[in-house]
Amino acid sequence: MKVGLLYYLAIVNIITFIVYGIDKLKAKKGRWRIPESTLLLLAIVGGSMGAWCGVRVWHHKTLHKKFKYGIPLILAIQIGLLLYLI
Repeated sequence: MKVGLLYYLAIVNIITFIVYGIDKLKAKKGRWRIPESTLLLLAIVGGSMGAWCGVRVWHHKTLHKKFKYGIPLILAIQIGLLLYLI
């Protein structure tokens, strides 16, 4: 079961990172954007590391408090839960 969890986390984080990059590209081109609620939901369902990396690498949503403080908080909680499960 632990291996399955690691695969899940790897996949959801890769997807989250890519989605943050897509949203940044859409923002630059003035196109339809991915809702913030979707971006945050991806972090909540296990993609917090991908979200944090997406914020840092793409320089995306860096001024939004929900992302500046929320993503690291979600990441810390998820790391704590992961350590507890292990």
